[in-house]
Amino acid sequence: MRKTNKIFDIFNHTLFVIFSLIVIMPLAITFFSSFKTPIQIASESVLSFPSPFTLENYIDVFKDGNVLTAVKNSTILVVAAVVINSLLASMVAYSLSRFEFKLKRFFFFLLSVGMLLPGFIAEITRFGIIAKLGVYDTLLAPLLIYVGTDLMQIYIYKQFIDQIPFSIDESAMMDGCSYFTIYWKIIFPMIVPATATLAILKTVAVLNDMFTPYLYMPSPKNATLTTMLMNYVGRSG
Repeated sequence: MRKTNKIFDIFNHTLFVIFSLIVIMPLAITFFSSFKTPIQIASESVLSFPSPFTLENYIDVFKDGNVLTAVKNSTILVVAAVVINSLLASMVAYSLSRFEFKLKRFFFFLLSVGMLLPGFIAEITRFGIIAKLGVYDTLLAPLLIYVGTDLMQIYIYKQFIDQIPFSIDESAMMDGCSYFTIYWKIIFPMIVPATATLAILKTVAVLNDMFTPYLYMPSPKNATLTTMLMNYVGRSG
């Protein structure tokens, strides 16, 4: 038994090392290459340390790439999307979980269907709505899209809230708490783990999204990190 466990541990550790290298190697190559000149990159090993060490690549990017503006815009979009989406999604999930109203099942059915449909199906209609609202080529355009289409987040919040006993709500009502007080001071703090997880996923999704900012904010002043990198690489190529 001990020999079997030892073999199993060695196998697990080997897999861990292999997968860690798969993740770390591209990052290490990119990091080392960022301090090399094009000639060094072409002639030296990708994992060799930069010699001589140069900051020309970083100077060029900050000078010509509009990096600070992109960081500012991406930060605004991430913070606003995470905060607003967390509040709206948790409120909707709380209403679906705790209240009974007409067409509730039909509404939840539409919610489920919406998660199955690809987003590009409604792209033409969505573009027209953004244009008519007068927010095209502003930070508000992608923000409205980010906070208004995350149906999966509502579904996940609902699953968490369904696990919270309704007796907690009843006890709070007996103490004179309103529905909003119950949501804000009792329910929302109890779903903080879900909020943290979904906030991380939302942050990654917003930072990695290139299509929405490129389509709805084409101006250089509204560049995000993804569109800035795309435009800079295009000019450099």
